[in-house]
Amino acid sequence: MKYILWIAIFLFLQGCSVKQSPMKAYTLHGDTNQKAYGYKFKDKTVKVAYPQGLKEKMGQNMQFSYSDTEYGSYQNSKWSNTVGQLLQGIFIQTLQQSGLFRGVFSYTSTAQSDYRLESTIFDFSHRIRGNASDAIVSVQFFLIDSNSGQMVKSRLFSYAVPTATTDAKGYVDATNIAIGMLNRDLIAWFEM
Repeated sequence: MKYILWIAIFLFLQGCSVKQSPMKAYTLHGDTNQKAYGYKFKDKTVKVAYPQGLKEKMGQNMQFSYSDTEYGSYQNSKWSNTVGQLLQGIFIQTLQQSGLFRGVFSYTSTAQSDYRLESTIFDFSHRIRGNASDAIVSVQFFLIDSNSGQMVKSRLFSYAVPTATTDAKGYVDATNIAIGMLNRDLIAWFEM
């Protein structure tokens, strides 16, 4: 009798469980196929450092905000990797495919490099204000001479791209547009 009671309780609890939507993982791609036409760095190499975040953790959570003080994370959507790793990969791929440098390495590489590209993420989130919705990408880059440790130049790039929808997919689509714009402007900045 006791055995039957435990089975009944187990089946009852199984029937009461709430079915949740499956977790969706998104990645960044942007347009990384930006060709460089300048030859200033053709014989140079660069290491791309892991981006540093200032405001939020640079994890896999997809951040949104309804005001300057109300923040949250999507429950059933996340990035396929940490934001820092995704962005570092995008930056490396963009610089490699541009042909701007002789070599582009991850910061963990033991190879010597002429320059180090550091970045600080000021904002990487979905901003929702009433019916308006934007993907926000704000990144500052620092080009450092590896030999002297001196900063060669720096620049802040900020984008607010309207989303087609106010959900995670709309945010991801708009973010990838912003990343494509960032990649284009990053190459142009190196050529200046």
